[in-house]
Amino acid sequence: MAHAMELDQVANAYGRWAPVYDIVFGPVFRQGRSAAIAVADRIGGRILEVGVGTGISLPGYASSSRVYGVDISEPMLEKARARVRRLGLDNVENIAVGDAEALQFADASFDVVVAQYVVSAVPNPERALDEFARVCRPGGEIVITTRVGAEKGIRKTIEKGLMPVTSRLGFRTDFPFELYTDWAADRDDVTLIEKRALPPLGHFSLVRFAKHDSPKGNA
Repeated sequence: MAHAMELDQVANAYGRWAPVYDIVFGPVFRQGRSAAIAVADRIGGRILEVGVGTGISLPGYASSSRVYGVDISEPMLEKARARVRRLGLDNVENIAVGDAEALQFADASFDVVVAQYVVSAVPNPERALDEFARVCRPGGEIVITTRVGAEKGIRKTIEKGLMPVTSRLGFRTDFPFELYTDWAADRDDVTLIEKRALPPLGHFSLVRFAKHDSPKGNA
């Protein structure tokens, strides 16, 4: 993708965001977080949250769900661990450093993989999606909240123009939804089952993929 991002660049960017992340992004992403958590809890079981950040989502999960959080930024994770201790979140299995593009888990380790506002921030989005599918069990779901770029018009022009700046800040503004549909079309074990617009202004969406036990159409 244009304006390629490097892993160290992303980690450093979010390390700088750590002290103010909850204040700056907490209110903006609140409804998206709630929507993703509701879907994940409905499935339940063992949940992996990729890009757990400061752990702002963790108190929202049901106590019956077991949550494992990973993130590339250690400063973010320090805040997440402190949140877990402060709130006594016994359903959180662990909080650990982890790369979305190279998850250190066996195949089919989780019932649900949640990635909130993460895919547009990693250097190689398709590689991260492949990893989400790998560690999700057949019959489980991949639940993503994501920026969706405009297809045309002045908003698309602005988003493209902002890319050199936002890439250095750790995320992309120009991010086509076709990345998700093209990725799913190239696989025989996932199906797009929902795309739902999220506030603010519909610039973000909840995207859900079902993980299959067998190729599409033969389940």
